[in-house]
Amino acid sequence: MGPFGRQDVRILLLGERGVGKTSLILSLVSEEFPDVVPPRAEEITIPADVTPEQVPTHIVDFSESEQTEQDLAREVQRADVVCLVYAVDDTHSLQQITERWLPLLQSLRPASKEDGESQSGEIVSAIPIILVGNKSDLLEQGNMESVLPIMNHYAEIETCVECSARTLRNISEMFYYAQKAVLHPTAPLYIAEDRELTEKCKRALRRIFAICDRDGDGSLSDAELNAFQQRCFGTSLQNRALEDVRNVVRRHTNDGVGSNGLTLSGFLFLHRLFIQRGRHETTWTVLRKFGYDDYLNLSRDYLHPPLRVPPGCNTEFSASGWAFLVQLFEQHDKDKDGALNTQELASLFSPCSIMPWGQNLKYSVPTNTQGWPTLKGYMAQWSLMTYLDVRRTCELLAYLGYHTAGTDNQLSAITVTKAQRSGGSKKRNTRTVFMGHVIGPPGVGKTTFCQGLLGRTIDEIDTSNLWCELPRYVARQLSVYGQSKILLLHDVDALGADSLSPQQVSCDVACLVYDATDEHSFEHVARLYLKYFAETSIPVLIVASKWESGPVRQQYLQQPETFCRKHRIPPPHGFSAKAGRLQSDVYIKLATMSSFPSWRPSMLSGNSSAIWIRAVVGLAAATALGLIVARTIRRLNIG
Repeated sequence: MGPFGRQDVRILLLGERGVGKTSLILSLVSEEFPDVVPPRAEEITIPADVTPEQVPTHIVDFSESEQTEQDLAREVQRADVVCLVYAVDDTHSLQQITERWLPLLQSLRPASKEDGESQSGEIVSAIPIILVGNKSDLLEQGNMESVLPIMNHYAEIETCVECSARTLRNISEMFYYAQKAVLHPTAPLYIAEDRELTEKCKRALRRIFAICDRDGDGSLSDAELNAFQQRCFGTSLQNRALEDVRNVVRRHTNDGVGSNGLTLSGFLFLHRLFIQRGRHETTWTVLRKFGYDDYLNLSRDYLHPPLRVPPGCNTEFSASGWAFLVQLFEQHDKDKDGALNTQELASLFSPCSIMPWGQNLKYSVPTNTQGWPTLKGYMAQWSLMTYLDVRRTCELLAYLGYHTAGTDNQLSAITVTKAQRSGGSKKRNTRTVFMGHVIGPPGVGKTTFCQGLLGRTIDEIDTSNLWCELPRYVARQLSVYGQSKILLLHDVDALGADSLSPQQVSCDVACLVYDATDEHSFEHVARLYLKYFAETSIPVLIVASKWESGPVRQQYLQQPETFCRKHRIPPPHGFSAKAGRLQSDVYIKLATMSSFPSWRPSMLSGNSSAIWIRAVVGLAAATALGLIVARTIRRLNIG
C-alpha cells in the first residue's frame, strides 16, 4: 500500500481516433516515438519506486476499433482518473471533448450531492479528468485559450497539459498530473468558481488549527508553527521563513496575523493560496497527517488502529497518554481554578464529533462544589472509559490530535496490562487502574457505597433526586503506599444465588455488601461468596452497610466475623453513608487489596480500621527496608 493509503492508481486514456493516445503510452515506456503504432497499447504497470508519489500506476488504453461500449463502461468504472486526449491541430477532436466525452463520463460516473459523506464505498463520485492536448510539436504556439472555458465549466477537470508524443515534451508530466489528481484531488478541497475552500475542508482545517494551538490563545506562535511543520513535513522553519509566511499573509488579509502569531483566518488563507497555485499536495499532506481520507472524513484506521487486548488483560494510559491528557486539561482550564467548567469542557472536546461526557459526570468522578471535574476527576473519567471501552478512547484521542514523535497513531497512549492473580508474590502491582465489583441484592446500600467513593453522603444523594439515573460505575484516584492508583467501582445487582454472570464475577477485587440491619441479609452474600469467589484468587471484602443504626444478629450458620475468619478473608467492614460518618478507609482498603491481591490479612481479628492501617504501614515499612538492604549490599559489592 502506498503512502496515501491507496494500493495503486489506474489511469484511462480516452479520445477520438488518431489523437495519439497509444503513441503517448508507448513514448512514455520506450522514451522514443514508435515507428509503428498498434491500434491499442496493452495495459502497462509502472512500479511504485519509479513514480514520484511512490504508488504503483496502471495505464490503460481504449480503442473503439477493438473494444465495445460495454468495455468502455467497465473501464470507466474501474479508472481512478481519465486523460481526455485531443490533437491541438484538430479542432474537431477538441469539440468532441465537450460534445461527446465529457457528457459520457458524467453519465457513467455522475457526481453525487453527498459525495464523500460516507465511508461505506457505496457513493459514486465524479471521476477526475486531465485534458491532454497532444501533437504540440505541430503548432508554434499552444491554444490554451480555447481550453480555459471548458475547464471553468467542468469542475471535475483538474488541469490541462499540452504535450507531444513525437518529441516527448511533457509526457512524464502528463502522467504525473494524472496520478496527482487521484492522490491530491482538488474537488474535496476547493470550489473553483467561488475561489474558496469547501466547507468540509474548512471544518477539517479548523480542527487541525485547534489541535496545534497548544496554548489555546487563538493563534499559532512560532513554536506552534514549527511543531506543526515538523509533524506534517519533518522539518522546521527558520526565523526568516516564518517572517516570510507572515508577510505573505499580511499582504492579502487584514486579520491573518495577530499579536501572538498566525490566526485561523491566516491559516485558512495559506491553504487556499497553496491550492490556487497548484500545490494541492501541501494541503493534502497536512490533512492526511491528521487522519483525513480522500473524502475528508477521519479514516477508520486513524480512529481505530488495531489494538489486541488478550483475554484477562485490561487497558489503561501510558505515561505519554497521561501527559497528553494533562496538557489538554491545563490548556483549557482558562481560569486556572483546577476544574473544567461547562464552557471549558466543551472547548476541550470541540475537535470531536460529539460531546462524549454527559451531565451526570459529577456522579461518576470527583468534582468541585459546582459539579465541574477536577484534574483528578477528569483523569479518573478517562481511566474509566479506557477500561470499559478502549476503542472509544482511541477514537477520542484521534479527534483530539494525540501525537508523539515516531508514531502515527494513538496506540502509544495505551498500555495493555495483565491482571495480577494470587501466586505467593507480594510484589507491588505495576498497574494503576483497578476494577472493583460492588455486589449484593438491591436495597442493601450498594449505590450509596459507590457514591461514597466520591465523598457523597446518603443525604446528598437523596437531595439530588437522581436515583434512577445514577451511573453504575464510579472512579477515583487514591494513594496506596504513596503510589497513585485509580479505583473503579461497578454497582452489580445480585438478585439470587445463581444470578451472576462470568463478567460480573471477573474483577480485581469483590466487595460483597449486606444490610447490617436486616437479619437475613448476610446469608445472601455468604452464599455468593461460596458459589463464586471461595475457589478463586480474587480478593474479597465483605461490607456491612447501614452500620450507624447498629448491626443485628444474622440468621445464618455463622456470624459474619466467624465466617470471614474461617474463609481467611478480612473481617467485615462496617460502613455508614450518613453525614459525619462517611470514611474513606474502606476504599483505600479495596485499592490496596487490588494492588496486592496475594497479601490477605486474614489472620487479623476484629473489625478495627486501626488494625488494618497498622498492617498496611508494616508492609510498607518492610518494603522500604528491603530496598535499603538491597542498596547497602550493592554498595558493599562495589566496594
